[in-house]
Amino acid sequence: MTERRVCVGVIVGAHGVRGEVRVKSFTAEPGDITAYGPMTDADGARRFEVEVTGSARGTLRARIAGVADRNAAEALKGTELFVPRDALPPAEEGEFYHADLIGLAVELEDGSAFGRVKALHDFGAGEMIEIAAADGPDVILPFTRAVVPVVDLEAGRVMVVPPAVTDTKPDSGEDES
Repeated sequence: MTERRVCVGVIVGAHGVRGEVRVKSFTAEPGDITAYGPMTDADGARRFEVEVTGSARGTLRARIAGVADRNAAEALKGTELFVPRDALPPAEEGEFYHADLIGLAVELEDGSAFGRVKALHDFGAGEMIEIAAADGPDVILPFTRAVVPVVDLEAGRVMVVPPAVTDTKPDSGEDES
């Protein structure tokens, strides 16, 4: 079995001419991205020793061992940075690492199968859970306690209570009588 890894950031571009890169950190505290040890790329083939040197425009500035010029830094743009899942500290009560939820079975309140957790997203208005539905297109729901009241990592499942769908026909403003 392959080692479970978690994406903690992505290289978004070069900074300056001496090989520094700009990194978007996905850790709760952006500067903690290096606290979990060396990082690898998505397939684990390349290893990165990263040193944070500052911040710039909502990203971190960093040096990567072996990257000495702008061309080498630009070549890394888009590279996701991963650490082993077991390098991360345990999640606090009621909190979860997204990576721990991916692939879990999704059930409805009555215990019937609904699908599997495909991804979690945050587009700025709160977290959303994407579910690969068992019998239809993917479904995206708010990742709130009301909609996802049960997350049971030991049992490998989450329970969802999808919000009621209301009539979505636009009101023409005309009286139909």
